Amino acid sequence: MTGWNRQWLARGILIVVVAAVVTMGVLYRDALSVEAVRQQLDNLGAWAPIAFMAAYAVAAVAFLPGWIFTVAAGVLFGPIFGLIYALLGATLGATLAFLVARYTASDWVAEKAGGMVKRVMVGVEREGWRFVAFTRLVPLFPFNLLNYALGLTRINLMHYVAATLVCMIPGAMAYVWIGHAGAEAIAGGERAVQAVLIAIGLLAVAIFLPRLVKRIRREPVPGVDDPPEEGEAR
Repeated sequence: MTGWNRQWLARGILIVVVAAVVTMGVLYRDALSVEAVRQQLDNLGAWAPIAFMAAYAVAAVAFLPGWIFTVAAGVLFGPIFGLIYALLGATLGATLAFLVARYTASDWVAEKAGGMVKRVMVGVEREGWRFVAFTRLVPLFPFNLLNYALGLTRINLMHYVAATLVCMIPGAMAYVWIGHAGAEAIAGGERAVQAVLIAIGLLAVAIFLPRLVKRIRREPVPGVDDPPEEGEAR
């Protein structure tokens, strides 16, 4: 088998694997919950963080809601390690989706994302990593689909990963604390009230931050606030 044939065989296998993962995500989406994640990982001991991050990464590729895993991280690992594991899992998943779109399934991604791809490309062309940072702080597009769409742009992989990791911190911190506060409240610990108040404060910050970022920016977002071309649906 020639190198060219091996390359296409590997690509075909990867496409089948990704399609299977996405299909499983669609089939089991309704069964996914914070409690289901906790039950699966609660008894894994030292392997739980690795299993959690791997599951979060697969969930991002399969279009499953990441907030469930982020809240579960706070329940399972507490506010500090929960934040670390959630960020690493989400970033790994975002990176995998990005690489799949860039090197394997570009046509499929372009079809699924539709007009969103063009707007994302315009934004990246004009602002580079700053566009990625902005869309992580301000949820203009669905997280999972955005990961794939960004893979079709020419943005540098390391810039993409760094902007994704850093700018997901505010939202991830809020959801992790929600999970931690819920666990403390159920356990009836003395710090339950404090944990709940911190979670409420962080959630308020996460909700207000996108508005603050938009107000500070004071200029249209390339590819998002640009007027649609004739015949293009927004």
